[in-house]
Amino acid sequence: MVDTDTGPGPGRGVLPAPVRGRLGAVAGLAALVVLGLGVLYGGDSGPGRLDARVWGLLGEAGTSWRAVAEAVDFLGEPVGAAALVLGTVMGCLLLRRPRAAVLVVAGSGVAVLATTVLKSVVGRTIHGGYLAFPSGHTAFLTAYALVTALLVTGRLGLGRTAGPSLVLAAGAAAGAVMGWAQIVLGAHYPTDVLGGWFTALAVVPATAWLVDRVADTARPGGR
Repeated sequence: MVDTDTGPGPGRGVLPAPVRGRLGAVAGLAALVVLGLGVLYGGDSGPGRLDARVWGLLGEAGTSWRAVAEAVDFLGEPVGAAALVLGTVMGCLLLRRPRAAVLVVAGSGVAVLATTVLKSVVGRTIHGGYLAFPSGHTAFLTAYALVTALLVTGRLGLGRTAGPSLVLAAGAAAGAVMGWAQIVLGAHYPTDVLGGWFTALAVVPATAWLVDRVADTARPGGR
């Protein structure tokens, strides 16, 4: 199969040059936020002030949308997440973009792995002992949206303004939707949701850079 990701033109690579610097800066800041939140809420077993305020704002309006929240939550469950990833991977392969297919799997997988490790390190719990920080569901859907937007950015050859704007807007929308669902269902504290969102912002650009680096190194003849 021909890898059109490595050919000339705007589609080359999964981390386009116009967005690389800005997303790198965002990733660094996001990592610092995750670190700060982890220190702040490490070992806690209850909501903080911000959590209580968000819950207060949602009130009864949130619970009336519980069925919608459960449908959104399914996208972060193993079956729903696998369906999203598999469908996107198949699309990438049909378009002869195997490097993009690798990023879809690696980007979402690394985000989930990072939240799993951080949960054990931070040790924040909810509902009598379930590890809560950061939210893996939020990290997954945010990472998936970021990866998809990165691929669209590269495919369309978007510039330094439109490219990062699209990627960040997609990540913000996906994180907000899944985060809302997790809060409504009581699965996570609002600050856990923030932690999951920032975790995805931190790991996806780094993963995309690594995928490009490895793929470029492995190209025959170094071309």
